[in-house]
Amino acid sequence: MRRVRPGNLAGALLIAFSLALSGCASLHDNGEANSDPLEPANRAFYTFNDTLDNALIRPTAEFYVFATPAPVRASVANFFTNLGSINVILNAFLQGKVDAGFAGLSRFFVNSTIGLGGLFDVATEAGMKRHEEDLGQTLAIWGIDPGPYLYLPLLGPYSTRHTPDLASSTLTNPLFYVSGSILYPVAALGLISKRAEHLEATRMRDEAAVDAYIFTREAYLQRRSNLIHDGDPPTTGYDDLFGDIPAAQPGASQ
Repeated sequence: MRRVRPGNLAGALLIAFSLALSGCASLHDNGEANSDPLEPANRAFYTFNDTLDNALIRPTAEFYVFATPAPVRASVANFFTNLGSINVILNAFLQGKVDAGFAGLSRFFVNSTIGLGGLFDVATEAGMKRHEEDLGQTLAIWGIDPGPYLYLPLLGPYSTRHTPDLASSTLTNPLFYVSGSILYPVAALGLISKRAEHLEATRMRDEAAVDAYIFTREAYLQRRSNLIHDGDPPTTGYDDLFGDIPAAQPGASQ
């Protein structure tokens, strides 16, 4: 059995970073965790991440969008989505969603073959539905409490329950097992591609939010609830969802 080289750990971080962006930039997420006891630390990490994003990642993603034709960007995004399919399939079966698991297997096979390694999303064009499952959702289905809200350095918003998916999504990604000379540039491309997908979402956040930290937190919570309940979260009042989260204080850092 092939051993995982220590040199792959940096590449694993790049993979995890790009996967984390899928959740942190979404505008509609509910109920992953109802408390933020670590808010001072979370805000500090948010400021760090936002500074890094504004200085390096966002400008790189904007140049990528400017310099790369839309069909090419779509194929790149399809390729990385296809690589993440194994984690989706695994967690669908772990949740007892047998139909979704086999549907994921079918999508992965079709896109990996006819779709030329996932560059083309032939499965969607053929009417095969894409599911979104991860280990955080699996643990929720198994009855594990969400724990406190976390904002991780480099990675963004998570809950205690959601963090194990960083390992699951990385270890099930075929990129983790290739040599570093391939892993690093490809994983970096995945990071920039994912960030480019969310440029408009973060622009809207920056324009609309009085407190971008709280906006990001509540968007994350809403999206997680939506994913856990397969797009049909229970109807809950705003005060019930966020009653344990203190409101932003005047003059709080963003």
